[in-house]
Amino acid sequence: MRQRKVKNEEQRLAALEYLQVRDSGELRGRWADFLKEKNESFAGEIYLEAGCGRGHFLAALGEANPDRFYLGAEGRSSVVLRAMELIRDKELKNVLFIPEFILNVESFFAENELTGIYLNFSDPWPKARHAKRRLTHRDYLKGYQQALKPDGFIEFKTDSKPLFDFTLEECQVIGLTVEECTKDLHRSDLPARLITTQYENRFRLLGKPIHYCKIRV
Repeated sequence: MRQRKVKNEEQRLAALEYLQVRDSGELRGRWADFLKEKNESFAGEIYLEAGCGRGHFLAALGEANPDRFYLGAEGRSSVVLRAMELIRDKELKNVLFIPEFILNVESFFAENELTGIYLNFSDPWPKARHAKRRLTHRDYLKGYQQALKPDGFIEFKTDSKPLFDFTLEECQVIGLTVEECTKDLHRSDLPARLITTQYENRFRLLGKPIHYCKIRV
């Protein structure tokens, strides 16, 4: 997708350098120490949203859980700019951004370094020949499994039924436990319905059901 031009983008990004983690692969295995320096309230749990969009989901999580640290990965500069400006305006000290697409989570995070991973409305890559590009393909899931602590989790939301069905099948293939599962999240009583993304709110207004599952490692 072509990025939309944003006025003064370079200058605005430079002003928010303090919210960006550059060369983040070099922090592999050292994230906890690095984040403790950023926020004294940090208790050790690190969460990643892969493809964080404009940051509304991360901002809500950060506000609700000040002792946890949230990382948002987003490779589109115009989009991550909006996310960083939101975090700046809310003055949150427990959210940072990796301004790139994470295609191999193991190159960014060591074994057992993350507590949870959020995958919200990822590209469904609907053509069969692109299945390996889906963020819930078994190759990606195995990488998440390595980076997550024992009893860690992956939370997945999508409006795409084919992608959701594919995800459940991939979990079964590699033996991951699907702990919670619904094809209409906002008609359920699951806690995941309480914190939403911009896409999610838009789909709800259109009456489109949100498919959701929580995968336990």
